[in-house]
Amino acid sequence: MASAEIVYARELTLHPEEFIDVLKRSTLAARRPVDDAERMKCMCQNANLIVTARKDGKLVGVARSLTDFIYCTYLSDLAVDESLQKQGIGTRLIAETKKHSPQAKLILLSAPAAVGYYPKIGMTNHPHCYMLDDVNALKTSD
Repeated sequence: MASAEIVYARELTLHPEEFIDVLKRSTLAARRPVDDAERMKCMCQNANLIVTARKDGKLVGVARSLTDFIYCTYLSDLAVDESLQKQGIGTRLIAETKKHSPQAKLILLSAPAAVGYYPKIGMTNHPHCYMLDDVNALKTSD
């Protein structure tokens, strides 16, 4: 019996439970608020570019992004079921995401375990990224 084909598609909505499930089957759940149902629901509702990989209808990979479709696309979550990693699913999810916003620069922050993956597939490292978690950490500059 032949193995099922992976089907890639842009989906307008993503069910939070399904998203949490694929995060747990990938390495991403450790760095996402999977135990906070309300945050996960908002993450799914507010993403405006969701590309999925499904096998027999089951979500096995997802690229969840925020984009203006013309200047920048922030790929916030790239998750692939660990049992299906190293088969090109992540690369294909990135490619499909980029196809939906071809003029926009695709930007992502790598999970520690994936730092070596992105250069191998042709992405470039950008050393000038900054993050802010707490607005109170901002200092005035002169």
